Amino acid sequence: MSALCLLLAGHVLAARLETDRFTLSWVHSIEKIEWQEDWQVTADGLEIVEARVAGSGAGMDVPADARRIDGGWTYRPALPRQREVHLARSGLVPDYRLCVGGNCAPLGRLAGGIADGVAVTLAPCGP
Repeated sequence: MSALCLLLAGHVLAARLETDRFTLSWVHSIEKIEWQEDWQVTADGLEIVEARVAGSGAGMDVPADARRIDGGWTYRPALPRQREVHLARSGLVPDYRLCVGGNCAPLGRLAGGIADGVAVTLAPCGP
């Protein structure tokens, strides 16, 4: 099975999650609308599988091929596989939430209870 590593300062291991899929969610700082992304962990990087957003607004334009499902928009972002994903964190908005196998927690808690404002990098773990 693949594993997702949560890194601090781009290289210090904070946590290793044994999974090949995860969901990342957050609340838009202006519109206060939740955004969710499903990702797959591969040996070559992180691949976004699907994104969902409950509405649209400032900086939240959905692509033309987005489907309206359950009052929100679902689509597959046109984003190439990422070697790593850098997430800035601020105490001014709720923390990112990371879900693995239906279990969700704030990103800062999963990364060892780090303070707000400490960035986290997501990357596939090496062997």
